[in-house]
Order: sequence, then C-alpha cells, then structure tokens
Amino acid sequence: MTPDRVLQLNPKDNVLVALDDLREGEQIGFAGRTFTLRTDVPAKHKFATEDIAPGGAVVMYGVLIGKAVVPIGAGERLSTRNTHHEAAAFHEKTEEYRWAPPDISRWHQKSFLGYVRDDGQVGTRNYWLVVPLVFCENRNILVLKQAFEEGLGFAPPQVYRQQVADLVRSYQEQGSGEIETAGAAKSVVQKQPAKVFENLDGIKFLMHEGGCGGTREDANNLCGLIAGYIHHPNVAGATVLSLGCQNSQIAILREEIKRRDPNFSKPLFILEQQQSGSEFTMLSEAIQKTFLGLVEANKCTRKPASLSRLCVGLKCGGSDGFSGISANPAIGHASDLVVALGGRTILSEFPELCGVEQELINRSAQKEVADRFIQLMRDYSARAKAVRSGFDMNPSPGNIRDGLITDAMKSAGAAKKGGTAPVAAVLDYPEYSTEPGLNLQCTPGNDVECVTAQVGAGANVVLFTTGLGTPTGNPIAPVVKLSTNSLLGQKMPDIIDIDTGPVISGQQTIQQMGEEILDLVVQFASGKGRTKAELLAQNDFIPWKRGISL
Repeated sequence: MTPDRVLQLNPKDNVLVALDDLREGEQIGFAGRTFTLRTDVPAKHKFATEDIAPGGAVVMYGVLIGKAVVPIGAGERLSTRNTHHEAAAFHEKTEEYRWAPPDISRWHQKSFLGYVRDDGQVGTRNYWLVVPLVFCENRNILVLKQAFEEGLGFAPPQVYRQQVADLVRSYQEQGSGEIETAGAAKSVVQKQPAKVFENLDGIKFLMHEGGCGGTREDANNLCGLIAGYIHHPNVAGATVLSLGCQNSQIAILREEIKRRDPNFSKPLFILEQQQSGSEFTMLSEAIQKTFLGLVEANKCTRKPASLSRLCVGLKCGGSDGFSGISANPAIGHASDLVVALGGRTILSEFPELCGVEQELINRSAQKEVADRFIQLMRDYSARAKAVRSGFDMNPSPGNIRDGLITDAMKSAGAAKKGGTAPVAAVLDYPEYSTEPGLNLQCTPGNDVECVTAQVGAGANVVLFTTGLGTPTGNPIAPVVKLSTNSLLGQKMPDIIDIDTGPVISGQQTIQQMGEEILDLVVQFASGKGRTKAELLAQNDFIPWKRGISL
C-alpha cells in the first residue's frame, strides 16, 4: 500500500487526489483505510472515498465542488460524466475574522531598488508608454513602434527574420530539396545593440480593438484602464494617439487620470489626428515630443524602497489538478508575507471564486467590503446568464483533461492564491488599488484580460501560476511564471521562472516555497534579472469588454 501516492486536502473531503498515475484494481492505503480502485486515476485527478448517490455532494478543500449525476462508487475517478458543477450559496458577512500574520522578521530590513515617483508610488521598471484611444490609431502606433525600437536599440533580436533570409538564400542557390533536409532552426542568442537611454527599460506600444463601436460603458472603462497604465509607477510618461470622433474621448481619459491622481505631474502628450491634419504632421510631432519625454524619463534612477511599496497581482492560467496544491497556495503564502509587510496584493478572476464566496465574505475587514463583493459577484453572474452562459462553463478543455472538472473545484484551488489575509478592499474594473492588504478585483478568468486589469490597478509585479504552460506577459510589469509541477518546468523552461513541483514531491513546504517566491519577487522588482516573459517580449494587452458591440 502506498499512502504517499494520494493526498487529502481537508478532513471533510470525500475525495482523494492522485499524486501519480494509479491503475484500476490497485489498492491504495490512506489514513488506516484501503481503497480498491474501480477505474484508472491519472495523476492530478480525484477518486471517491465513499459511495456517492445521484445528487450527493462531492466535497474537496472542505467545500462543495459538485454533485453526483450518476452513482459514484468508492475508488472511482471523478469525471464530467459522473459529476456536475455545484457551489454553495453565499450570504452577508456573519462572523469576524482573526488573522495570524506570518513571521516577516527576515524581511523587516530588506528593500528593493525601484523608481520612486512624485506621488509616492514605486516602480519596478521605467517605461515610456505609447497607446491609442481607439483602434483606428493602431497602424500609427505600429509606425512609431518600428521607428523608435530600431532607432533606440529596444528592438528584440530578429532571430526568425534571419532564418527566413537563410531559407531564401538556400532556395535561390540550391532549390527546395536542400531546405527540406535542413531541419528546424536552432535557438540563438543575438547581441542587443547598445541602448541610447541607459535608465529606461523600454518604450512600450499598446494596441487594442476598442474605443468605439461598443457600449459607452466599454469606452469609459477603456479610458479608465489606460489612465491606470499612465498612472502606474512603472510608467514615466506617455504619448496618446486619438482619432477624434470616437467614444473614448480625450476628456474622459483626462478625468480618469485626475480621479487616480489629482496632482498628476508626469509628462503626457496627447495628439488628435483629426485636429492635426495630415498623418505625417501628427506622427512627426509625436516623435519629437516623445523623444524629449524619453530624455526626461532617463534621468530617473533606481533607489532603495520599502517592500511595503510592492503591489503584487495573483493569477493562474492553464491550470491543472496540482495548481491548488502547490503553486497557488505557495503564492498565497507569498501574498500573506507582502500584506504583513504593508504591501498590496490583488486576487482577481471572479468566475474562479465561485463556491468560496462565503469564506472571502467572512474574511472581509468590514461589512461594506463584503457587501460590495457580494454585489459584484451577483452582477457578474447575472450578466453571464443573460448571454446564455454561466460560471459553470469556466473550466477549459485543458483544465478538465488535467483534473479540474467543475468550476467550483477549480475555484477552490484558485482562491488559494489569496492566502489567508483579511480582504481589505474590493475593486470593480478598472478601478485602481490604494488600500494596503489583500484586494479582490472583478475581472474575468481570461489570462490576458485579467493580467491587463491587475496591472491597470497598480500591480508592479504579477505572480502567474500554470500547470499546462502559457506564455502570458505584460507590457509594463514583470510577470513571474510558476509551474505547478516539475514536468512542466522541464518541458517549457523558456517560459517558467520557478518550479513549485517540489511541494508535490514533499521536498519543500508551502511556506518554504512562498518565502523563495518572495525573494525572487524582490530580485525581479529590483531589476536584477528579467522574467522569461520579458525576455520573450511577451507584451500581452487585452482590455476587458463587458458589453456588446453596437
């Protein structure tokens, strides 16, 4: 019998998690009991520890995560065939929460090297931002991108351009036969040209498909999101291109910036094409003003800053059956450490908090905070149902294949990213975070939409866990990628920064891994190294559209 091959996450659970592949007929011992498997149970999947009748509750993490739709026998694997999503109801805050913060003595005297802004925020990077107010300006953004990146030494190495050039030469010299036998190109490291501005981490060019043609709500939210990026401590200044006639008006953007910082003082250049006349006139003016802005931004240098100035986004994507066991609780402990140090953390993905609402409600520091969370969760659920969808449809085919078969099961593990700290504030999209402590933020579970929103709310570092592998990054904030299992870390080393698989194997505790993660956050925040997403120039940016197109 092999008790170390399975795991029970809560004494109330009537399922066990397989830590490696288990075969039909095997006898699995756990807590003095022996289970004979009725089916194969792949690693990351779960099997019942008791007979469950149709309509019976399936409990994991100590909460309801589904109900049986057909009889499930003890030793039988849970699947979408025998289990459907079911989540516990939630209600207003009914009890006070007492939190025992973790020991932070080893970090008390530590600091990170950041860019201190006039408003007191501290950046982990120093970027200039170029962004359109409407999709009509995307082409002009691309023109500026090519001109500045190639001219200033920020252009990424053109590895694939060289590969195409080599193939063209081979074809012209020897025909297609030589190409077919040449094999795939090998990864090479090309030397970056010298940068003109040594203290500038880059100039980032955002593009999107919004700003007009949708609802006024989406237009206003886009302005709020862009305002959050301009206000963000990782941004030294910005150039904004507007067409002129779109829903996302310059006046709305200015109002949203003022809402975030009434004393806004960063250099901000806004150019409107319909007022400029020719495209050439506008772009020439944009280039000149932006260049002068870069000169000013380059004057800012890194200085020691308190760890309380960290704002950490907490995200998972491409999740698997180990996410809620290794990586998510590990960054949850890191979150608790940041909160205990006086910093901010942001837990988002409201569809992936389904079933654990009551815990978060009861953890809310004040009744008003809990009530706002309840309102936003119910509004979001109602919107989903209005378009013939629902939270129960959240798990992706990849999630299901790797053991997350209901949204409530996925949510119970996803919520572990928030650690145990009290909920200090609840943010609607695209509000900016200001309250120290754990913040809940209303976003979708979509990887890029969520990370885009977290950074728009002030996250200057994002911790992103993945069990299946995803390259997600962000234009202005470092995204630290954590694998939930060691196999992924070995298979996709180009996107993974840290492997939390040792938690699964028992080599490290969740607390030890969380401390290691915080040390890595401090390192990346100080500019001592770049995340894999940064090295790949994974500049993902997708604003969340709540409404429909008109």
